[in-house]
Amino acid sequence: MKTKTGSKTAPRTGRGDRSPLFNQSVEKAFTILHAFHPGRTAMNLSEIVAAARITKSAAQRFTHTLETLGYLRKDAHTRRWVLTPKMLDLGYAYLAADPLIEQASPHLLDLNQACGESVNLSEPDGTDMVFVARFPSHKRFFVHISVGRRLPMFCTAAGRAYLSALPDSRAEAIIAQSPIHRFTPLTETDRARIADLVRQARDDGYAWANEEYFRGDLNIAVPLLGVDGDPVGAINISGPTSRWTLDRLRQELVPLLIETARAVSARNRTELRAIPPDRGVAPSHITNPHGGNEQ
Repeated sequence: MKTKTGSKTAPRTGRGDRSPLFNQSVEKAFTILHAFHPGRTAMNLSEIVAAARITKSAAQRFTHTLETLGYLRKDAHTRRWVLTPKMLDLGYAYLAADPLIEQASPHLLDLNQACGESVNLSEPDGTDMVFVARFPSHKRFFVHISVGRRLPMFCTAAGRAYLSALPDSRAEAIIAQSPIHRFTPLTETDRARIADLVRQARDDGYAWANEEYFRGDLNIAVPLLGVDGDPVGAINISGPTSRWTLDRLRQELVPLLIETARAVSARNRTELRAIPPDRGVAPSHITNPHGGNEQ
């Protein structure tokens, strides 16, 4: 289960796959790489054995191979294994090839400049949303989130927005599979109530979250849907409680957020379905309700 310290869910490598085509060596190599996270940035061989649940001889072979390929190196002082910058090649290949990021980014930048707050594009993976594009606020804000960060669907506006665009049965299945953890005192952990919030988001055309993952962080989000009607991602705005109340955030920025989703829909060659016109329509041009970047 993913925690606030940065530990991650186990890699979705098909563990237990009995197909003769499944290569367990590849699975074990990725298990080692996934064992590193912000709370565990360096490991010795014994720690790798425990984290990856492999034998010592296997750990020796895999670490040697991964070092030869450039994905691991042994720190000369601590004699512990650490990841190398080459790991970023894997993520960059995805980001560079994702057409949604390219098509959405100009509109996300416009929204960022109009509202003055952090704007993000995330895509689903399992029970999480993964940040694939981020335009941070230029104002002081205590939450640092980088591209590639995973956040759980059940307690985030982006996740609830994505779930709201799914049929009830699919959304409820994801909620049932989600590891539920109370990240802040305000995190909603009742699965029935979470499902109600998802249905409310479907009715309203947007989702919200009130300090449920980070204290002091308010969020609103809308889904992006493909031509087949299935959601492909979500756009969210994050505003700190030092500058916003949830009511103000929803009243003033939801129209801008929905207008941005429509702009992305117009440009996206996958013909993302437009949001219904009665859901908080903004003017045809994105304007800052405060007349600039100051709030």
